[in-house]
Amino acid sequence: MVTGPDPVTSQSPPIPTLEDVARRAGVSTATVSRCLNAQHKVSQDTREKVMKAVDALGYTPNFGARAMAAKRTHTIGAIVPTMENAIFARGLQAFQETLHDLGYNLLVSSSAYQPSLEAEQIRALVARGADGLLLIGYEREQAIYDYLAQRGVPTVLAWAFLPDRPQASVGFDNRAAMRKLAETVMSMGHQKIAAISGLVKGNDRAADRLAGIRDAMTDKGLDPAELVVIETPYDIANGAAAFATLMQADDKPTIVMCGNDVLAAGALSKAVALGLRVPDDVSITGFDDIELAGILHPPLTTVHVPHREMGRAAARDLVHMIEGHPAITHRQLDVAIVMRGSLGRL
Repeated sequence: MVTGPDPVTSQSPPIPTLEDVARRAGVSTATVSRCLNAQHKVSQDTREKVMKAVDALGYTPNFGARAMAAKRTHTIGAIVPTMENAIFARGLQAFQETLHDLGYNLLVSSSAYQPSLEAEQIRALVARGADGLLLIGYEREQAIYDYLAQRGVPTVLAWAFLPDRPQASVGFDNRAAMRKLAETVMSMGHQKIAAISGLVKGNDRAADRLAGIRDAMTDKGLDPAELVVIETPYDIANGAAAFATLMQADDKPTIVMCGNDVLAAGALSKAVALGLRVPDDVSITGFDDIELAGILHPPLTTVHVPHREMGRAAARDLVHMIEGHPAITHRQLDVAIVMRGSLGRL
């Protein structure tokens, strides 16, 4: 005779509840909730006791029910232009760590520097209930800002700082930072300047960095129209190819200023391949001071961006807005020139 499964023993064990966790840990349900959603508000001993009960019971919070009750998902979306290199990695890591400490989760998308794709991703994150958004830079259609304002989605912009714009931001003045580096370059005798830039269309950071070089040239009595610029997507191979093109000119530059350290790494590798000595034959500078910059040979002169500080501040400001507090409209961070071996004096 074929028999079916035992109707008692085949049943799944009951799903553990918040009350079960509280009972096992010997605390209130409110304390369990704080441990799961706002760990910074609970002592370490209590948190360890609650999390031990959570692990033992295999408890998983019902985030759907919590979101409906609180009208909040405790999820924040971030859209970065690229994940193919380390430009945004350090800042985004600090952003995620701080959000976790504040009881929020992070969803990340990459727009590949395509405005239409970024707009699509913004709408998708809002549709999925993101409580707030982190976006990079200012340059996007006004319709996107109107869409976010209409739906009451708090948004913080990072990696840029324009105090005359209304959007909340945590960042730095790209134009002033590159201007300062260009002034340093020219103080060391360089006047034949070339630049390898990211694609300017849709990228206000790249445009502002080029503008900063031209500002410094103007102040020094040089014609900014004579700045030789190659625009290319951010990639080491593209930086190398652009550098090779610049070195084919009859009147070669004495310095190549790159829009970021990724392009500069490519330029430096190509200089070595061409048998050029850096900085004796040509100097090269970058921007961002990612980890790669310090281990290149020679190490890269660049602009240090406080990526981790920016990520932490953006997370705190965004959560501050989500929880109903007035927006901190603009937060400007300081950058600094890091002098290393790739920049020489003429």
